[in-house]
Amino acid sequence: WAQRNPRPSDLRPATALRCSLTSMKLIIQIPCFNEAAVLPATLEQLPRMVPGCDTVEWLVIDDGSSDDTAAVARALGVDHVVRHQSNRGLAAAFMTGLDAAISLGADIVLNTDADNQYDARDIPLLVAPIIRGEADFVVGARPIASTAHFSWLKKRLQRLGSLVVRLASGTDVEDAPSGFRAMTRDVAMRLNVFNTYTYTIETLIQAGRSNIRVQSVPVRTNADLRPSRLVRGMFDYVGKSLATIVRIFATYRSLTFFWLVSLAFTGVGLIAGIRYLILKAMGFGEGHVQSVILAAACVTIGLVTFVLGFLADLISINRRLLERIEWRLRRLEHAEDGKKQDG
Repeated sequence: WAQRNPRPSDLRPATALRCSLTSMKLIIQIPCFNEAAVLPATLEQLPRMVPGCDTVEWLVIDDGSSDDTAAVARALGVDHVVRHQSNRGLAAAFMTGLDAAISLGADIVLNTDADNQYDARDIPLLVAPIIRGEADFVVGARPIASTAHFSWLKKRLQRLGSLVVRLASGTDVEDAPSGFRAMTRDVAMRLNVFNTYTYTIETLIQAGRSNIRVQSVPVRTNADLRPSRLVRGMFDYVGKSLATIVRIFATYRSLTFFWLVSLAFTGVGLIAGIRYLILKAMGFGEGHVQSVILAAACVTIGLVTFVLGFLADLISINRRLLERIEWRLRRLEHAEDGKKQDG
């Protein structure tokens, strides 16, 4: 149990111990939604042997597909297929995969996309830092600048989003939206996702704020097999990206976020108030009462937002405590499952 569920401070020696004394199981999970047409190309590239791992198994999460995704996966030799009765979204499918992989005894969980976006030949590169005990969470960094099917605007938004995530998480991940990532069993048990749009950014911030060792490695990509299903167009992508960035700061840097908003409103109020006082001193105050109203409203909003920053910060602390409690409960649950299986 101690080898499969190390304390955060013992992750490095525990990983090395598993490598040397026990068999290492890698489970490659693939969240899918109506991927029957492209899944064969993805599975064809997946390895059955990875250096440092004694067992490599495949796991497909069928997120309520209306086609034959699950049947195609089983026909092509996928070891485990988990199916949602209805479409719950990519983030939910990702979390279902982590829970299933943990229950199946995975020591390392690797996530990749069903559309064959990532080059499966780089899977050993993602797993290697974990096996060597150098990292607990590894993210593949795509060559964004040289990716032909990414528009100029999308490339800039990808860079901006990754910069925001680095600031919010304290990590050095170059490609935050990348879904090509590997993690230890312990990390998989610690992650929680509340965003229904995507899991990539939120899990990185959680990892950084939990002092999990995160590493980024360059990986290759393949040509598009189909258009992205997460976004319906460039405007949709821009809107969701900006909304995600704002939500990141509001959720994980709540004190900074609300104080910046407070500073903006208070600044406008002070400028309006000073302008009125100058005009009044010059004898033109009677025609500029609107400045007084604007100043009073903005300063009031600024003060209220300032107080909200404290409340949001307290809620954020409470959330981190709840995450730690849930992580410990997961460890206990999976430890009990392991004892039952051994019995």
